[in-house]
Amino acid sequence: MIWTILRNKQFGIPGAFVFCALVFLAALSAHAQNQNTRPKLLQDVGIDQKLNAQIPLQLTFRDETGKTVQLGDYFGQKPVILALVYYECPMLCTQVLNGLLTSLKGMPLDVGKQFNVVTVSFNPNEKPGLAMNKKRVYVGLYGRPGAPEGWHFLTGDEGPIHQLADSVGFHYAYDNAADQYAHATAIMVLTPQGKISRYFYGIDYPSSDLRLSLVEASNNKIGSPVDQILLFCYHYDPTTGKYGLVIANVLRAAAAVTALVLGTIMFLLFRRERQLGVGAIRPQR
Repeated sequence: MIWTILRNKQFGIPGAFVFCALVFLAALSAHAQNQNTRPKLLQDVGIDQKLNAQIPLQLTFRDETGKTVQLGDYFGQKPVILALVYYECPMLCTQVLNGLLTSLKGMPLDVGKQFNVVTVSFNPNEKPGLAMNKKRVYVGLYGRPGAPEGWHFLTGDEGPIHQLADSVGFHYAYDNAADQYAHATAIMVLTPQGKISRYFYGIDYPSSDLRLSLVEASNNKIGSPVDQILLFCYHYDPTTGKYGLVIANVLRAAAAVTALVLGTIMFLLFRRERQLGVGAIRPQR
């Protein structure tokens, strides 16, 4: 029917405009109805990006040994990957940590050397013993030197947990009937000063993208020269939480390389021609 209307010669441009506007309004209405039909528990669950926002580094938690620590203890020198999970989660949280582990193992950068990882439980009823068990499992599977000093598993009270979650736009809800938390899944990359640099959604975090985000968050203080080139060619898309190729930058880089090569060739040719010319006019004895 739509194609019949659009192909009608009498429909005209104004009519087509009105038709498209009606379709757009209908889509918005359907989206609004879908939002309203979501279960009440899930209506406020999700992640709001707060890029460049400062997290409260003065918040206190307990590390896996039960020691009281401040978030700021893990910042200052290196970028930080932040993962909000809860340790007894029967489903998604384990997948988040598994995906993070896979990504970390695929990177040449090392936890504890070039960056830190801070995992925080948003369940205030969980204790340091659970955090220690998780740390033993994931640090053991990661298996690189320095990881025990760089990958931290924290628990805390409800107040600091909510403040941290709100500061990064992480919204969750407790389901009394199921005795579980409803939550979205993502990890965040933060600068050494504690500002939110990047979000990665879901449970799969490509190692190449995560590496570039860490290099970027460190203000290019870590990583290789190749990483700096890739950052020029790739652009972070906040809607997908991934890096995409920027054609304009690639073309500019290719043009610069071409100009350099041509300039070098011309210089060598002129130099050779000059040498041959000087040799031709040299007086004979």
